[in-house]
Amino acid sequence: MTNERRVHLSRSAPPAYQALSAFSKTVGALSTEAGIDDRLKELVQIHTSQLNGCAYCVRVHVERAEKAGVTLDTIAQLPVWRDSGVFTERERAGLELAEAFAFISEGGIPDDVYDRVGGILSEQEYVALSWILVSINAFNRIAIAGRYAVPPREDLAGEDSDAAAGRAW
Repeated sequence: MTNERRVHLSRSAPPAYQALSAFSKTVGALSTEAGIDDRLKELVQIHTSQLNGCAYCVRVHVERAEKAGVTLDTIAQLPVWRDSGVFTERERAGLELAEAFAFISEGGIPDDVYDRVGGILSEQEYVALSWILVSINAFNRIAIAGRYAVPPREDLAGEDSDAAAGRAW
């Protein structure tokens, strides 16, 4: 990978980024209404970002997960969640769904995943998590395409406040 400067999509087209930010807020409200807690929401967003190779979004969502009470030990277990005992059945379902969405080009959501996850989550929860995953995959692609630098940890508060205000990061 070169260090060449890339177009910063969110700064170059603020209305598009603001629309995506508004979409993300709508998805967040939908997930709250469906009973998706912040822990599950952040775990699936971290894992999706890991799978997509988006260091920027991993950093942002690790910070948010910590604020939601997720321990660093739990976060460290995400890449090996199938072999770890720290995740609930619902979290395992969410992580499996996250993987299916990250690799959706490889045949969509497989029937066995849909059936297994649907046997654990309600339809409303499935829908809400699906929209969360659509949203994080979109943000991953923006950050990866622009090769967004991972800010020092102390800079994240400013990044989050910019995003919350609909300003481009």
